[in-house]
Amino acid sequence: MTRRRWIAEHWDEATATLKGAQAEHMARVLRAQPGMEADVVAGGHVFHAEVAAVTLNKEKSEVRLNLVAELQADPALPVTLMLAVYKFDRMEWAIEKLTELGVAEIAPVIARRTEKHLALAAEKRVQRWRRLAHEAAQQARRSDVPLIHDLTPLSVRARSGAAATRIVLAEQERTTTLRYVIEESMEAAKEEMPALEIAIGPEGGWAPAEEALFDANGWRAVSLGPRIFRAETAAIAALAVVSSYLE
Repeated sequence: MTRRRWIAEHWDEATATLKGAQAEHMARVLRAQPGMEADVVAGGHVFHAEVAAVTLNKEKSEVRLNLVAELQADPALPVTLMLAVYKFDRMEWAIEKLTELGVAEIAPVIARRTEKHLALAAEKRVQRWRRLAHEAAQQARRSDVPLIHDLTPLSVRARSGAAATRIVLAEQERTTTLRYVIEESMEAAKEEMPALEIAIGPEGGWAPAEEALFDANGWRAVSLGPRIFRAETAAIAALAVVSSYLE
């Protein structure tokens, strides 16, 4: 039987500790007792573990586990998705699904066409997005949790230097496909896994000045095909295409 995978808040070479909501669930719902087996993610590694001690005290609840043996785990895809902020319910759904698909990092940005009320409220949402990514990583049995970057303006993120191949999904691009650039990056990387950063625009797409900014900073404009996607659909489709090549 497949054991549930937990993500430890604290760990050392021999033990790992779950706190708060995770510990409450394991103790109250699953009735964890010393000797119960579990799989635990600690420091980016997955371990077979056994419950050593359980303390129930609401938000201070704690489950301590002994790490028995390290297990083989699949790494995250070497992909950062730069998401221009859009409607929060759709963006949260995308973050959950991107985590399940194996994204390594998500960088939320404010674009020219990001709705003003969303731009003003987005910074307070970052911690919620991190919590959603944590929960989705646990559900998907990942060995890590995607890094959700602090909110930044697009102009800052687009100019930042990066070793990754930087790709922007652009509606006006008709000849260069995402698949072509991935294949090109894989050939250049040879035996290594190419690192990619993919920019997904807001509802309404990129403004002309933003398209010029990407071009001036070495981003490759690509197409996902002739159809026009919602932002969350484009993000899922792009990562699925990348996954089909890298996994």
